[in-house]
Amino acid sequence: MNIKNIKSAVSSQKNVRTNDKNLLVDLKLLLKGPVLIANVLPVFTGFWLALFVSNASFYEYFDVFVFTIIGSTLVMAGALVLNNWYDADIDAIMSRTKQRPTVTGNISLKTVLIIGITLTLLGFLFLFFTTVGAIFYAFIGWFTYVFLYTMWSKRKYTLNTVVGSVSGAVTPLIGWAAIAPSNHIIPIILFSILFIWQMPHTFAIAMRKYEEYKAAGVAMLPVVRGFKMTKRQILVYVACLLPLPFYLHELGIVFVAIATVLNLTWLGISVYGLFTKDDQKYAYVSFLYSVNYISILYVFMILVTMPVFK
Repeated sequence: MNIKNIKSAVSSQKNVRTNDKNLLVDLKLLLKGPVLIANVLPVFTGFWLALFVSNASFYEYFDVFVFTIIGSTLVMAGALVLNNWYDADIDAIMSRTKQRPTVTGNISLKTVLIIGITLTLLGFLFLFFTTVGAIFYAFIGWFTYVFLYTMWSKRKYTLNTVVGSVSGAVTPLIGWAAIAPSNHIIPIILFSILFIWQMPHTFAIAMRKYEEYKAAGVAMLPVVRGFKMTKRQILVYVACLLPLPFYLHELGIVFVAIATVLNLTWLGISVYGLFTKDDQKYAYVSFLYSVNYISILYVFMILVTMPVFK
């Protein structure tokens, strides 16, 4: 092989690696990687706490755990992909979503639709080996996100945040229902925490991306009602989180104390937001805190119940 052929072979290998890398980037954007991972954690937490309350062994339910996690992840991935498929037009307007393959054309819209439907069906196939309850809550989350949020309310009504919050809040119920009936105070509070949390979290994002949502014509609260109303709403929703940890006393006094401190800190940030004139700085701080808040809270729920792992 001469030098020219060697250089050509090396160049071809580099192109293959680049194409593979670009495909992985496109798939990550299509599946909304960080969002997907963030939604899997509550499923695991719900599953784990159901084991804790039922005094069951993780090893006894390991097969159910595998089917639950894989199934729910695929269903949520399918919903996120279908959201990208439907929102390709407004994603092209917003700078934070312009790199999605549905906008760049790296993956055709027809292919994206097929991927979304396929992932959804595969997800429910895996969940078929769990319980009716897990399938039910997964369907509620999928249907609410794809139809009621993405296709109906997102572009028309400020209540789109409320609708979208339902789909995110059912995730711990999927995990819990795979083990035990969901008519227990713990899964109800897990749902409530996630539902309420998503409101100020999403409002903070909408404040930060105000110009983009306005340009895209998405009816987010800051766009329709302004920053002052949005900051008052954030304060109200954060205040609603205050009593919830006390309903989780079965997780121990340490958890209740830590959760209360987290809630009071966020409440303080929200009060500060009412008086500051730097709305963008406040929105960034509130968003950053909200992300860490929910991660710490749900991970801590698992840590304080670690003895169930036997």
